[in-house]
Amino acid sequence: MTRWLAYAVTFVLAAGLAAWLTPRMREAALRFGIVDQPDGKLKKHRDPVPYLGGLAIYLAFLLALVTLPFDQEVLAMLLAGSIVVLLGLLDDLGQLGPWTKLFGQLVAVLVLVKSGLYIQLTFLPAWMAIPVSVLWLLASCNAFNLIDIMDGLSAGTAAVAALALMAVADANGNVASATLVASLAGACLGFLPYNFEPARIYMGDAGALFLGLTLGAVAMDNAYTRQNLLAAVAPALILGVPLFDMLFVMYVRYRRGMPVMLGSPDHVALRLRKWRLTTRQTVLASYGATAVLGSAAFAMTAVPLLGAEWILGSLATMALICGAWLRRIDMSL
Repeated sequence: MTRWLAYAVTFVLAAGLAAWLTPRMREAALRFGIVDQPDGKLKKHRDPVPYLGGLAIYLAFLLALVTLPFDQEVLAMLLAGSIVVLLGLLDDLGQLGPWTKLFGQLVAVLVLVKSGLYIQLTFLPAWMAIPVSVLWLLASCNAFNLIDIMDGLSAGTAAVAALALMAVADANGNVASATLVASLAGACLGFLPYNFEPARIYMGDAGALFLGLTLGAVAMDNAYTRQNLLAAVAPALILGVPLFDMLFVMYVRYRRGMPVMLGSPDHVALRLRKWRLTTRQTVLASYGATAVLGSAAFAMTAVPLLGAEWILGSLATMALICGAWLRRIDMSL
């Protein structure tokens, strides 16, 4: 069985399992009252929407990995993923405080670091690489949680990012990582028909935290700098849509004198919808932006330094222009 056939089998199996599990999780959530209640402020959906979609994604992802040997790194990712799924479920069932959630995420991140999964660059000493890795994983974990504010946004963005990471991992000969993200992409796409507008189920924190942590871990477990050192930023480009949203929201809240961890309608997706896009157009635009950033990241790993500088410089300029434009959209009405 060729590598790409194995990826395809894993992808299809995960998609099928997620498509089968999701409606059953929806029924269970409705039966036990595990639902997201509208509050008329940030949660403006008309009727209560059941959670547990994240559990369907996680189980489909896990069950589809039947052919993958579980070495130390894979086991570490699965254990860390299980920790954040449990943490998210507890939050979906009740309401954990932000510091409790952050502590739980830190435990999962330290599992990855202790297993040897951290950023390894020749120019970055270990005493610096480990804190940077912890910060990266916490950022990616929370970034996907923050963009889970619109039907289909987080799951679809994660699926596109996972496919980009699969291409990078395969190019590096990292079959285990490529198989992991193939399974993750399939699980997200199997869940997506139930989560696309109008959503019949939400993934909740259990799904969003799991997607962010797993993608962040796989993203830093690849080689990017064979052609140029600047390509070390490629993981940040692949996860650029949720990371840009997180940094943009933090900046806007800081400028407004608000706590950065306090919820507010400052997200990029909400601003695009307020501007003139529909929910579906906003979500599809996010998918497209993730695909463009993933392609740019892959290109950066294959070109000389000058080419990587042009790619990164162009993207940085576009990000600054978009950020300035988005901030001008009036969200007060």
